Amino acid sequence: MSAQTHPSLVETVSRRIIGLARDHLDERLPTERNLSAQFGVSRSVIREAAKRLENQGLLEIRQGSGMKVVAQFHKPINSALHLLVPDERARLRQLIEVRSALEPHNAALAAERASEVELRSLSTAHDAFSMAITLETRVQADMHFHCLLAEISGNRIAAVIIQSLSELLQTSLTRGYSRVTNDLAVVDHGTILNAILQRHPASAAEAMRQHLTNARNDLGL
Repeated sequence: MSAQTHPSLVETVSRRIIGLARDHLDERLPTERNLSAQFGVSRSVIREAAKRLENQGLLEIRQGSGMKVVAQFHKPINSALHLLVPDERARLRQLIEVRSALEPHNAALAAERASEVELRSLSTAHDAFSMAITLETRVQADMHFHCLLAEISGNRIAAVIIQSLSELLQTSLTRGYSRVTNDLAVVDHGTILNAILQRHPASAAEAMRQHLTNARNDLGL
């Protein structure tokens, strides 16, 4: 009987922890002991539920400091991608294909939906990218621009997908900028940004498509 009910109990507790997590992003959750008392279950159930959420990239568990809510969806996905597509060149080519299917639409939605505050944030992100000097700062600024654009598209699922691919995206950008400068990418980002600022969805989508074509060429794919 317990073998049949225990997984259901763990799943229920996992969902309740997720409910807490929505209000505590990047914060620490109550202790294992407190969660056990709050949910009326054993600490072993809390521990198993928390481990499940850690594997899903939702929690970070550290000995002595408890559980912290995170959004690191790239961890389980990246591990799966390395297993399913072991060849790095193939992974990067397929990443560009996925981005080409998703990001032009993100750009179009951002042109339609982004608030003035969000547009200013995107402009600031572009400025940071254009001023980046080192390889590391270029990569991080480029990633931030694309992740932020996905967020301001207003489509939460699209944003999560882009964020979940961040580790693979970082590998792609690092390889690209090891081959070429970021001069063309800065121009491309500026074209995308201007189309979004002018509220031209079709132009924003086309600018993003061209940018991803250039990115594929930079990777030598």
